[in-house]
Amino acid sequence: QVRLVESGGGLVQAGGSLRLSCAASGRPDSAYSVGWFRQYPGKGRSFVAAIRWTTGTTSYADSVKGRFTISRDAAENTVYLQMNDLKPQDAAAYYCAAALRPTMGPADWEFDYWGQGTLVTVSS
Repeated sequence: QVRLVESGGGLVQAGGSLRLSCAASGRPDSAYSVGWFRQYPGKGRSFVAAIRWTTGTTSYADSVKGRFTISRDAAENTVYLQMNDLKPQDAAAYYCAAALRPTMGPADWEFDYWGQGTLVTVSS
């Protein structure tokens, strides 16, 4: 089992930056990948980025390419999402998730463990 705890959300002005953290405990080494998803009010979760735990290979949604960077610190069992040049449409609840099967997204159903989420608000 993998337990995930997100942190780092908050209020930021458009054009600003935030770094989200996802601390993993339990058996994070059992995960194939860790992903970030976001959810707008009344909508389903949409894929943002994922990283393969062992190799660091990454994948991104087109909407965040060039602005967001996913990384991991294997020694600290933590995955980060650096978000730059934030736009009002990036405002959402952000969740990290771990997949046991070989996937890099984008389907949320492929991910087995989820954190509680952290809220990002972007003011224009």
